[in-house]
Amino acid sequence: PALRKPAGVQMSGQANAAKFAIAGAAGAALLIATPAFAADRDAGEKIFTANCAACHAGGRNSVVAERTLEKAALEKYLTGGYAEKSVIYQVTNGKNSMPAFGGRLSDDDIANVATYVLYESEEGWDE
Repeated sequence: PALRKPAGVQMSGQANAAKFAIAGAAGAALLIATPAFAADRDAGEKIFTANCAACHAGGRNSVVAERTLEKAALEKYLTGGYAEKSVIYQVTNGKNSMPAFGGRLSDDDIANVATYVLYESEEGWDE
């Protein structure tokens, strides 16, 4: 609860400092308690559909069947392991038969795709 001064009463510097300290602590708690998402999953889905789904529809891989976008396969085959930075690296630079998208998609677009891929690999890809 915020400190409020009664009508006609001046607050001391100490009281003002306490008021701001409480507000600052509450704001910091919100920042810590609120999960931060690196990118926009909905935008990532649109970009994925337009650029990746030809080979990876439904999280599958039409070129190398065992290297899907399911969590277990990403943990096994993704250089750097199951992490957003690893997906970003592979989408940006390509690997084996996968082309690089670093020159075709913006950094934000690639981050959005990574967020979408990791979300779907956790939740289960829709067919």
